[in-house]
Amino acid sequence: MAQTLPSIATGEGGLSRYLEEIRRFPMLQPQEEYMLAKRYLEHEDTQAAHKLVTSHLRLVAKIAMGYRGYGLPIGEVISEGNVGLMQAVKKFEPERGFRLATYAMWWIKASIQEYILRSWSLVKMGTTANQKRLFFNLRKVKGKIQALDDGDLKPEHITEIATRLNVSEEEVVSMNRRLSGDASLNAPIRATEGESGEWQDWLVDDQESQEDMLVEQDELESRRALLGDAMGVLNDRERRIFEARRLAEDPMTLEELSGEFDISRERVRQIEVRAFEKVQDAVKAAARRQAQSLRTIEADAR
Repeated sequence: MAQTLPSIATGEGGLSRYLEEIRRFPMLQPQEEYMLAKRYLEHEDTQAAHKLVTSHLRLVAKIAMGYRGYGLPIGEVISEGNVGLMQAVKKFEPERGFRLATYAMWWIKASIQEYILRSWSLVKMGTTANQKRLFFNLRKVKGKIQALDDGDLKPEHITEIATRLNVSEEEVVSMNRRLSGDASLNAPIRATEGESGEWQDWLVDDQESQEDMLVEQDELESRRALLGDAMGVLNDRERRIFEARRLAEDPMTLEELSGEFDISRERVRQIEVRAFEKVQDAVKAAARRQAQSLRTIEADAR
């Protein structure tokens, strides 16, 4: 795909000229599309890939026009869609029996949406599946339920949107505020009659106090120390299985561990349960000793 594609010139009329130019590329018949895709897949024929891409530029432009409401240059949106189209051509398998347009549509939308999420706001937008669905559907749902007023949503609208999009109400409120656009913390605001200030003067820090954070950190470190000491009651095999099954971010399966130790999966499960019980008993015993020590210190202090 080394051959160049038409580009959108900046300035007045650039988009119109681009749309006119891409209309000159012919649409492909199913058999012709199939043969071109086979040539690229089997022989990396860049000429064939170029024909596949240029014949679908109109599809990219049509999809990109649906994303004009995010305040981004439409030329850049189309360019990102073209990147998705080229990725689709590289991955397309004609033997599966469907048309390239059906397959490419998902790549084009994904590429455009990733670009919008990267560029739309100065603050990085969320990229989980729920956040993406909320970002790209919030305005549509607001229109359906007639919740188009500026400012915060009404409680009943928040509940309905959260239910429709399967997200939390907090996510709906946050995204709605962010879709109102980025605002400066130094923007003036009139609080009450006779008073004024900036947005940053009225911001509330919802985070825990440093004192609470230090207490939680100390407690977490104490628990980790208790667990580390308690694991000393395990032998090497028990420790390995306990860590792999209970402490790893991506726990190993019984099958994997049975192969590692050349024992049955049921035996691995039994060792895991026994190791957990031993660690649990050791932690409880250490906690009792620790509590007794504290009581002794308090008594001596009196």
